[in-house]
Amino acid sequence: MVNNVVKKRLLQIIKEKAVFHSSVILSSGRVSGYYIDARKITLSAEGSYLVAKLIFDLIKDEGIDAVGGPTVGADPIVGAVIYLSYLNNFPLQGFIVRKEAKKHGLQKLIEGPDLKKGCRVVIVDDVITTGSSTLMAAKAIENLGCKVVKIIALVDRLEGGKKNLEQSGFKLVSLFTAKDLSIDQ
Repeated sequence: MVNNVVKKRLLQIIKEKAVFHSSVILSSGRVSGYYIDARKITLSAEGSYLVAKLIFDLIKDEGIDAVGGPTVGADPIVGAVIYLSYLNNFPLQGFIVRKEAKKHGLQKLIEGPDLKKGCRVVIVDDVITTGSSTLMAAKAIENLGCKVVKIIALVDRLEGGKKNLEQSGFKLVSLFTAKDLSIDQ
């Protein structure tokens, strides 16, 4: 199966290029002994393709209209997935959810094509810790009248994010977990 090869290669490059062992403060405010810099993967040609391929294959048969997520982690993933969707004659819309609405210009919270009420959406993110920024993005999209079908993360750090998202009614699918990356909690 092609996706097994794709997933194995993606796991290899994440382990080699994106996992750093040092004390860092995460966006959640927690101190961690490791950091996953997913942008080292999602902003590389190979990594971008591999991530997009796995995500597109997960959503292509689910009647999805758009894919997006919280800036900055989702930005390169969204671009790669919508590009691949176009190449596969299944063009999806993309969007990015800001942390807060801009104070100038059109003062938007959600950037990209206007999403129609009732559209089916997948939220993507690079790394899930507590899930708070992903949850904020999902709720912002639901406030537009869209249906969040699922949330897909590149890596779940296994620090409560999945539980938090599920308690709010969202299904999380992770391509990998911290356990897959051989990271001790």
